[in-house]
Amino acid sequence: MLKIIDKYIIKKFLTTFFFMMGVIMLLAMVFDISDKLGEFIAKDATFYEIAIEYYFNFILFHGNTFSSMIIFVSVIWFTAKMAQDTEIIPIWNSGRKFSRFVRPYMIAATFLMVISLVFNHLVIPHSNKVRLDFEERFYRNTISEQDYHAEYPNNEIVSFTNYNGGNNTITNFAIEKWNDKGELVSFLKAGTAINLPGSKEWVLNNYFERIVGYPNDKINVGAKKDTVFQFSIDEMATRENVAETMDYFELTEFIDRERKKGSAMVATYEVELYQRTSYPFATYILTIIGVAVASRKKRGGVGINIALGLLIIFIYIFAMKITTVAAINIGFPASIAVWVPNILFAGVAYLLYRNAKR
Repeated sequence: MLKIIDKYIIKKFLTTFFFMMGVIMLLAMVFDISDKLGEFIAKDATFYEIAIEYYFNFILFHGNTFSSMIIFVSVIWFTAKMAQDTEIIPIWNSGRKFSRFVRPYMIAATFLMVISLVFNHLVIPHSNKVRLDFEERFYRNTISEQDYHAEYPNNEIVSFTNYNGGNNTITNFAIEKWNDKGELVSFLKAGTAINLPGSKEWVLNNYFERIVGYPNDKINVGAKKDTVFQFSIDEMATRENVAETMDYFELTEFIDRERKKGSAMVATYEVELYQRTSYPFATYILTIIGVAVASRKKRGGVGINIALGLLIIFIYIFAMKITTVAAINIGFPASIAVWVPNILFAGVAYLLYRNAKR
């Protein structure tokens, strides 16, 4: 059963968090729109497209991404304010243990963590599809791909020299198909190729096809060929943030396909997948650190607590960047890399928690 003080702390926690979230996202929107407004006007973006398709989803994405950091600052802010106003000392003088004092914080943190977890895996990816589609229409550069080479299921090797998203055209497109004995089964090459949007149907221009057979090969040459492949251009030419548009189930399937193709981007996609869980769970760690740091009244006032909190956030982000770079560039397991900062800071949280209990 929640006591009056529990409800008071939970209310303080949530109201401070949502207030800070609103202020930070408002500032982010102001800076972003000042940078992009000229392009929006030049390309005739409507108010609905800007406000709903872009900025509504902009707030969802960035707000959820940095929610654990904002939670941390919020905890430090209102807890330090309570300490400065001598609201915490009577609680401890009543005989309440520090662990009991922390309980309402953890209840509120759990509520926000669950929301973030659900949003990360299921809601935000679909929101990102709308936001990134808007970006591609109004201010991002056209997608392109150079010197593509990948192996697909059924022993198909696909390659091309260049893809330009502006005209949706591939140049020097080639497919080699091999059997399980390592023998060439067929070879297909086209001067240019176009994938019909939203499908796996292709149009090949100036094509040459060789079907290997004994005793004679079969050769087909023509100006145009309509055909269907097991892949689409969306699987070949993608932005680095394509994983942001996939929910948990889509992303795990996508990573499996990319791994079979030998894609160099697998580690990047795995980091995106595992961070969707590790970031929300950082809420617990940062909440405990925040309470332990801010619950003692300090001579410098609230400002000292905020400065210390910002320093801890900086170190946490720096640690996260180091481990993710290690996962992407030197082969450190992504499933471990994204959790290393949480594990390290969990140790810090434990030490601070023990010290605060005294």
